[in-house]
Amino acid sequence: MPTDARPLIKWNARHLRLAIDAAGVALWSWNVDTDHFTMDQHGYGLWDLPFGPFVIFEDLSAKIHPADRDRVRAAFAATRAIVGPYEIDFRIMVGDDVRWISARGQGDDADIEGRTMFGVFLDVTGRKQAEEANELLAGEMSHRVKNLLSIATALTTITSRSAKSTEEMAHELTSRLAALGRAHDLERPVPGRNENGALLGDLLTILLAPYDDMGAFSGRVRVSVPRMSVGEAGATTLAMIVHELATNSMKYGALSAATGTLDVSCTVEGNEVTVVWTERGGPPVVSPAELGGFGSKLLRRSITSQLNGSVHHNWSDEGAIITLRIDKDRLSI
Repeated sequence: MPTDARPLIKWNARHLRLAIDAAGVALWSWNVDTDHFTMDQHGYGLWDLPFGPFVIFEDLSAKIHPADRDRVRAAFAATRAIVGPYEIDFRIMVGDDVRWISARGQGDDADIEGRTMFGVFLDVTGRKQAEEANELLAGEMSHRVKNLLSIATALTTITSRSAKSTEEMAHELTSRLAALGRAHDLERPVPGRNENGALLGDLLTILLAPYDDMGAFSGRVRVSVPRMSVGEAGATTLAMIVHELATNSMKYGALSAATGTLDVSCTVEGNEVTVVWTERGGPPVVSPAELGGFGSKLLRRSITSQLNGSVHHNWSDEGAIITLRIDKDRLSI
């Protein structure tokens, strides 16, 4: 017997159960004739069902998210025709919570015993949430890159209107792009940066300076805000919101026209901060059929989830008026 040989571990039922419990795996069996599902205790807990000798597919179907129900029903009906292993992910409702379940088994009647097929349920909620977050981040990054390209193009047009020479245009455009870069830095938190935020007026000065034909607040961009502090997290969110509004104005609103003006005012009443974004002198305003674009969704999500506020659009004939209502406490974080 070789000196490095080791005796093989004999796996008994208890060993396998310990491993299954540690992995969070729920076992199921399905009698293809009676439609009876039998699960272990973990399976019943995963589906939030009372423990019993068996359930039928309709018992499980009542828990499946309505958008996935028909797909799961069809998939389970087709499993016996599938050659080899199969896997299907779907959502179930547990109270107000949504869980993602992965059902895995062996198709083509492989290893079927006593007219019963076997498989596992896995809770993959964490993985699915991470995937959704990554998709959202990728969409947001793509949206921001497109916005930045649109802004750079518009800033070039703005600069060309006032520059008297190519040298002057190059200098002004470089300054505007540098200001845009400083403003863009406010849209993301920097690890290790310990700051107490900034004054609201200073923040808006940095954010809107690239869009003013005649320099910060000496031309068509005017700001009137009370003296108040904005925390680092609040500044990051507000910067993203202002960039979104400014980008839309550069594309379609007052900032797209040489005669257009932008007024940003702010009032504080109790714990509510109201910011009013007023555009005048731009092209004729057309009320959009719906605010369903990625930018609009990003704006609403930032206002509601991060600043505990709301956004209201008024598409008047003179120009767009956008009112942001923000929780003062959230803005100061």
